[in-house]
Amino acid sequence: MAEGDALSTHVFGVQLGGYLVESVQEISGLTVEEEVVEVRQVTSDGKQIIRKQPGARQSGEITIVRGLDKSSSFTDWIKETLNKGAVNAARQNLTIEIKDSESQTVRRIQLMQGWASKWEGPSLKAGESSAATETVTITFEEIVVE
Repeated sequence: MAEGDALSTHVFGVQLGGYLVESVQEISGLTVEEEVVEVRQVTSDGKQIIRKQPGARQSGEITIVRGLDKSSSFTDWIKETLNKGAVNAARQNLTIEIKDSESQTVRRIQLMQGWASKWEGPSLKAGESSAATETVTITFEEIVVE
């Protein structure tokens, strides 16, 4: 990759624990956010000072859109929380790898203790000729950008 070239957003991979998640079309909501703490003080001469400083890091959510296929490992993981309610058993670390044009990992994003909090199936319409996709919202406790 030449200096100054930006990465393409269409070359990426997702791993769930030790499994590669297949047929991923889109990932959105990758955000790191901290609370902002506002501290108000008064000086000895009565002048108000307002300071802002970083607070606690917030957890987050991402959305994965993927083709509805026969891949079982990701589907089984989703069922752990949405069908069985077994959030503790389903908590997994997810890794998103952004790759360059030669499929070398350039940036890695770790989502810690993630679990599926929402699933949305495909829109079904007679006569429609589009791919069937599922949308999964994954809630996580911590994000680490490497």
